[in-house]
Amino acid sequence: MKIPESEYLITTMRSSGPGGQHANKVETAVQLRFDIQASSFNSEIREILLALNDRRITKDGIIILKSDRYRSQLKNKEDVIERLNLFIEEATKEKKKRKATKPSKGSVKERLDQKTKRGKTKELRKKITPSDDN
Repeated sequence: MKIPESEYLITTMRSSGPGGQHANKVETAVQLRFDIQASSFNSEIREILLALNDRRITKDGIIILKSDRYRSQLKNKEDVIERLNLFIEEATKEKKKRKATKPSKGSVKERLDQKTKRGKTKELRKKITPSDDN
């Protein structure tokens, strides 16, 4: 799914971590902001994205992604756009429906046998009371 450049905002910033003089003066890290409500997606896809419980989506419905993986601003820009595309693809992918299954007869029998055995063990722990047959 190709997202037009006009729909997201890319800002640059200084990368975190070590790097010395060069890292302290070059803005190689990239932050991408994508407003879900202002996007050209149909309403169904927008609702799916807004319903996601993800830390990268703000309360206002803006997806924020950051990339400082590479030392090049261009590579970080490409990386963050690719990650946005993957994020939207994964969110809108059709989920597989779960097939209901029953436990096998063997597993049911084994479980009941274990319960019976455990019950007998507990029965043996009881105090023995003298019988009133005399």
